[in-house]
Amino acid sequence: MITNISIVSVFVKDIDESKRFYVDVLGFEEKDDITLGDGYRWCSVVHPNQPELQVSLAVPGPPLPEELVTAMKRAQDSGGLNGLGLTVDDCEQTFADLSAKGVEFLQPPSARPYGTEAVCRDNSGNWVVLVEPSDRTVTAADFA
Repeated sequence: MITNISIVSVFVKDIDESKRFYVDVLGFEEKDDITLGDGYRWCSVVHPNQPELQVSLAVPGPPLPEELVTAMKRAQDSGGLNGLGLTVDDCEQTFADLSAKGVEFLQPPSARPYGTEAVCRDNSGNWVVLVEPSDRTVTAADFA
């Protein structure tokens, strides 16, 4: 039986720069940073409030097929490859704190049926969605 999610991957352009962003800007902590015998680098960060979920920071490359690596790098160059959603306790304050650290936002805090949401990009162009959840139950009618 599956009991939880333990690892998610965020594909980045530069592991060192991305590790600095996730640790120094977003407040994650380094979990692992190991170069294996074949040159593959395993680097993961965790949030202190959820250390059981590792975010693997990976550069597209082997063992992935070359055609996929090429497509992934092309997607990165045109604005990001994937994203990450993060729960925050105060979206307005988190927006102010991250803006002061130089993070550029695509969307300032905005009211949504599910809470308050702001959207920025990490230093590889991946979307990072910040959500302060509301206490109300959301239905399909909220999006009609």
